[in-house]
Amino acid sequence: MTELAETIRYTADVVVTTTDGRVLLIERDWPPYEGAWALPGGHVDPGETSREAAARELAEETGVHAAPDELEQIGPFDAPGRDPRGRYVTVAYHLTVVSGTPAQAGDDARDTRWWPLNDLPPLAFDHADILAKATASR
Repeated sequence: MTELAETIRYTADVVVTTTDGRVLLIERDWPPYEGAWALPGGHVDPGETSREAAARELAEETGVHAAPDELEQIGPFDAPGRDPRGRYVTVAYHLTVVSGTPAQAGDDARDTRWWPLNDLPPLAFDHADILAKATASR
C-alpha cells in the first residue's frame, strides 16, 4: 500500500487594527486573487518562526514595523481548500496600533489601506474568517 503525502506550505498572516476601529489591508499584486484585498502575510522562511515571519511580512508589505513579541497569536487556519494553489497552513497574529500609523505598499502589495471594520471589501482566501476571529472579543 502506497501512502500519499500532501505537500503543505507554511505561512503567517497579520491582522493589524487601530484604536479607532480600522484594519490594515493590502491589495494583492499577483495571482491568486490579484487585485483583491487581503491581510498582510506570506511564507515562513527556513529557520524562521511563524511569529518572526509575520513581523517580517508586515514590514515588507506595509512598512509597519513590530517586534515579533508584540504580535498576539490568533491561531492556526488549516482548512483544506483555503488557498487555490494547494494546501496552505497559516498561523495568524494580531497587532493593535494607534490611529494614524503610516502604512505604505511594499513587496507583494499593489496598495495598502486602512479600512473601517464595519465597511470592508471582499477579502481573499479565508481572511474574512481570520479577521472575524481576531476581532470577536475586542
